[in-house]
Amino acid sequence: MHARKRGGSGSKRPLSKAPPSWLTVAPDEAEALVMKYAKSGVAPSQIGVILRDQHGIPLVRQVTGKRMLQILEENKLAPEIPEDLRNLIERARRMHIHLQTHKSDRYNRKRLQLVEAKIHRLVKYYRMVGKIPENFQVQTLYKYE
Repeated sequence: MHARKRGGSGSKRPLSKAPPSWLTVAPDEAEALVMKYAKSGVAPSQIGVILRDQHGIPLVRQVTGKRMLQILEENKLAPEIPEDLRNLIERARRMHIHLQTHKSDRYNRKRLQLVEAKIHRLVKYYRMVGKIPENFQVQTLYKYE
């Protein structure tokens, strides 16, 4: 019997740190594209998908030698809250809204507890690393509708 349920298939990152030989994009062009999409409000993970699918850039780091967030931080375009934390907070907010109308949804209540625990672990880590301020409050980001 297997311990894991969902399959382990998926794309793997390239082993080489050097850009592929077929890639013709210059490092400054790739940085300009990253900044253009960041200024238009696209999330960092989505920028990577757009660069891969529309511009044929497999990894920004291979081309520029810098991570995408490094490029965004240098140009003061990095999100104030890390994207993974923001996504978890948004998920918890949607679950809270769902629970206001479906009060007896015990499954969702349990999932919400797990998501909130994950949020608190991430906040603790990001405070320790200095990515978010020490006085960061998660509750202020929950805006129930």
